[in-house]
Amino acid sequence: MPPKRTKRDLLSIADLGADLGPVLKRAARLKADRRRGLLRPSLKGKNVAMIFEKPSTRTRTSFEVGIHDLGGHSLYMSPKDLQLGRGETIADTARVLSRYVDAIVYRAFRFQDEAELAQWAAIPVINALDDREHPCQIVADLLTLSERWKGKFAGHRLAWVGDGNNVHHSLLLGCAMVGLDLASATPEGYHPDPSIVSAAQDLARKTGATLTFFDQPPEAVRGADAVYTDVWVSMGEEAEQSAREKAFAGFQVNSALLAGARPGALVLHDLPAHRGLEITDEVIDGPTSVVWDQAENRLHAQKAILEALIG
Repeated sequence: MPPKRTKRDLLSIADLGADLGPVLKRAARLKADRRRGLLRPSLKGKNVAMIFEKPSTRTRTSFEVGIHDLGGHSLYMSPKDLQLGRGETIADTARVLSRYVDAIVYRAFRFQDEAELAQWAAIPVINALDDREHPCQIVADLLTLSERWKGKFAGHRLAWVGDGNNVHHSLLLGCAMVGLDLASATPEGYHPDPSIVSAAQDLARKTGATLTFFDQPPEAVRGADAVYTDVWVSMGEEAEQSAREKAFAGFQVNSALLAGARPGALVLHDLPAHRGLEITDEVIDGPTSVVWDQAENRLHAQKAILEALIG
């Protein structure tokens, strides 16, 4: 039998519930404290296992540095380093790791595996990306926008231009949770999961956020305070590259598209970027780009998440 549910997981950004606001505020404080050299070892004595099935630059580095900053210890594991790579079940791996560490950060190909690990682990499991969601990324994104908008999301409009993928799913839920209007443009055949859209709409009704969906980028970008894009071909989708690049023609975030947004509209990208495809150099390196703030804020957002779950 799975363990009794005496712990809290972060598989979806929606799992944060009413704690999303406090987590964002705590992340901002942790960022300020790090810059002033005032961080406290809130994770002292805590050990965190990090299972990564996919390559990573920002996620791995930010988690390892964040855990160290707060006085904890991280253990990086790839499947080939674990008995998972030789056929041990996810359930058995979860049982064993629960006896050794205080939390598991899991970057998985499949949400089903993420959920199974959480089901059998007696300790918190944090989703560091799977094919359904990328919650840690969106907490960092909301922190980035909060910094620029002085903590106020209501009355602002964010445009998403690109795939209805895992990042888009968490963004839909996260915007709905904080009351931020989101206008999404996705090509036919690449729309977000209807069940995620339905859940986000339920949340939006409670906060007053408006979620709108378009087939063409100019409609979504019109009047936006910020524009967000992502790669057209995610990890594991390389075989679809030619078809995807054809389907996403016209979805590039460039100066011409950005001209339809409000003057000074922020530009976001979760990285890595395929420059010249979904975004141009001129835009990602432009004066309104907050892409590098997003990347930095992964560190502070994940610290706040760790504190909320195991601190």
